Amino acid sequence: MSVTQSPFWPSNLPEQITLPETNLFYNAEVSATRYPNKPFILFYDTTVTFSQFRDEAERIAGYLQQRCGVKAGDRVLLYAQNSPQWMIAYYGILRANAVVVPVNPMNMTEELQHYVEDSGARTAFVAQELYPRIAPLVGEADNRLKHLVAITYSDYAKQPTSITPPDFVSAPRSVEGPGVEHWADVLDAQLVPGPLTAGPDDLCVIPYTSGTTGKTKGCMHTHRSVMCTAIGGVHWFGGMPESVSLSVLPLFHVTGMQGGMNSAIYSAATVVVLPRWDRDAAARAIEHYRVSGWQSISTMVVDFLSNPKLDDYDLSSLRWMRGGGAAMPDAIVKKLRDKLGIEYVEGYGMSETIAATHINPPDRPKPQCLGIPIFGVDARVVDPETLEPVPQGQSGEIIMHGPQLMQGYWGNPEATHAAFVEIDGKRFLRTGDLGHVDEDGYFFISDRLKRMINASGYKVWPAEVEAMMYRHPAIQEVCVIGTRDAHRGETVKACVVLDPKQADVTAESIMAWAHENMAAYKAPRLIEFVTALPKSGTGKIMWRVLQEQDAAKNAASGDTKA
Repeated sequence: MSVTQSPFWPSNLPEQITLPETNLFYNAEVSATRYPNKPFILFYDTTVTFSQFRDEAERIAGYLQQRCGVKAGDRVLLYAQNSPQWMIAYYGILRANAVVVPVNPMNMTEELQHYVEDSGARTAFVAQELYPRIAPLVGEADNRLKHLVAITYSDYAKQPTSITPPDFVSAPRSVEGPGVEHWADVLDAQLVPGPLTAGPDDLCVIPYTSGTTGKTKGCMHTHRSVMCTAIGGVHWFGGMPESVSLSVLPLFHVTGMQGGMNSAIYSAATVVVLPRWDRDAAARAIEHYRVSGWQSISTMVVDFLSNPKLDDYDLSSLRWMRGGGAAMPDAIVKKLRDKLGIEYVEGYGMSETIAATHINPPDRPKPQCLGIPIFGVDARVVDPETLEPVPQGQSGEIIMHGPQLMQGYWGNPEATHAAFVEIDGKRFLRTGDLGHVDEDGYFFISDRLKRMINASGYKVWPAEVEAMMYRHPAIQEVCVIGTRDAHRGETVKACVVLDPKQADVTAESIMAWAHENMAAYKAPRLIEFVTALPKSGTGKIMWRVLQEQDAAKNAASGDTKA
């Protein structure tokens, strides 16, 4: 169906926002000029002010241009964990009129090789603990890296701190190798870049998709499309210079990149940066820095709230929590409300849209809901086969048109063609997500298009079953997959991480509870207890990995479940 604006559109917001006709780096210049001495980054009690941030990004740009030969439009890899250097390098690349290629720090050498060869990058920023993975890709061949800037996190962890950093943050400089220059030496060179020439329609960043099917694909985003969601979030939530937010979502992923960095630079807010998820470090940071808000995902919130030491921390400064990636189970939403007095505000977006296209109205959020289409987004629900609109409330594929859509996939015209469809003269992105719209204009997701379980002809959507199972008091985390069944074709299987305090719970009792709380065809007929669920670098549960492991196990044993 074609959707008009929700009646619950925030009354203080216009339907459209006017995007600046500038490149993204200009936001750093403005904030540094307005608030030169204001802290932008807090990293284990070491402060980076807005003026320091701008000045160091300029020096990085000068080095890229003069020593690495980086020219306008060249791609530069950024391979590190959350840190001041990650953020400064990002803006240094933009200041050099080049294009950022953010890389998941969990990627290994073979995966990195695809990034290098596909993007054509010849220069990379690499954290020293990751250097052994990228070193084999440096060489004289045309498809090899030529220049590496090695990042040592301890360069920006100089002050005593009550938040104990992980060992890799405290480690001194340790990397030497061909083509390697160290971050501190790059800054000390004080090289001045040439003119800033990139415009709003030039390429800005190429985030790669998760790669759950085949090779990862680079999503081409311009300064304009990145600006769209960066400032859209600021307008939607009323971002101010006085805000202090926790930036712990991975910056290489678009949600963390926009909410944890680009939006904050635009609004001149302060961000508390943690390099990786640690529930005690997050709680102590909230207490120590009086963090006002935190952008998170469901797996982080589940872990945070299950911390037996949570009551030891003063979390009274928290005023908001928002995020997306996967629906927040209503049991966790209630626990968050009861424990901290906070409503979790969900949104929805993709790498192809450089973060959110839908967000819940802050004063009227609905749980397990994508929200409503934001500024300038035309979102519709259509039949995935015919592309015809479906009635309100009926499930179909979500498609959308808006200013934040990518230009296409880097070097992959076939995939680009398959990702878009033209309707009513507009270019719509096919999300591959199934969902519906309620009577208030709110979008809800059912699942990925290919994640459906067909059990005796009944369609089972795993996300719905997972949300229901989170209500069981013994379940800490759960992932539902389809598994082979001799009689039903497929049946429902749940991989469960138990709450450590309730480890004596049996699979049979959980199955009995499920049969009591959901339709029989949805209730899991198999329960597998696991110590942990596989997660991506952004913390999303990788259901396909579990699905593939289960299929391989069945194939090897020739077993079917009766």
